[in-house]
Amino acid sequence: MSKTAAPKKKKTAKVRAVASPGYRKGDETRQRILDAALTAFGAASFKAVTTRRIAQAAGVSLPTLQYYFGDKEGLYRACAETIVERYRRHTGAAAQAARASSEDRDAETTRAQLKTLIRALAGFLVGSTEAQRWSQFVGRELRDPGPAFEILYENLWRPGVELIARLIARILGRPQSDPAPRIQALLLISSLLAFQSGRSISLRTMHWSSIGPEQLAMVLASLDTQIDAIGRNHA
Repeated sequence: MSKTAAPKKKKTAKVRAVASPGYRKGDETRQRILDAALTAFGAASFKAVTTRRIAQAAGVSLPTLQYYFGDKEGLYRACAETIVERYRRHTGAAAQAARASSEDRDAETTRAQLKTLIRALAGFLVGSTEAQRWSQFVGRELRDPGPAFEILYENLWRPGVELIARLIARILGRPQSDPAPRIQALLLISSLLAFQSGRSISLRTMHWSSIGPEQLAMVLASLDTQIDAIGRNHA
């Protein structure tokens, strides 16, 4: 009687998870369109820029642009959302720590928190070449609000001003409803814009060719001095 051969075990193929080249290519294409749009919308008004011009600058067809973003307003809004996302990526940790702090923190602890938050913001707005690519876009929305204004205001400007004003109010020992901390918050943030949207003037005034680590350190030291002065002469 012959013996029946035992069935051979099937070898299980090892599957290595890899990102689909199609997804990578799609992400790269989308980012290329966004970069071209940020440059175009920064250089000219929303009405003046055409999606065809952006598509040409990005090296894609017009149907490809429409596939990712729909119409021109959809692309414009996507630019604003990208700015918000990058801002949060760079300053989110400092902002979260400031929001989580309790109201009974003393003035000096709060002052240190404010310095950390402003330093993170300055590092991004002043010391980052990434932020310079879309500074004109933001500046245009500040001067002449367009379809992206509400996105930037509700997700970037308003929460930023409110958080910094809350910290200043705590340093001053004033209620959050007091207008003085809000004014000081606006002035503090505006001082950073001199080195972003007004960078060409700042560089010429300071006789700097660029803003590197040494120049950024000087800006940060000046900001620390401004924050140290808050409430020192407050009666």
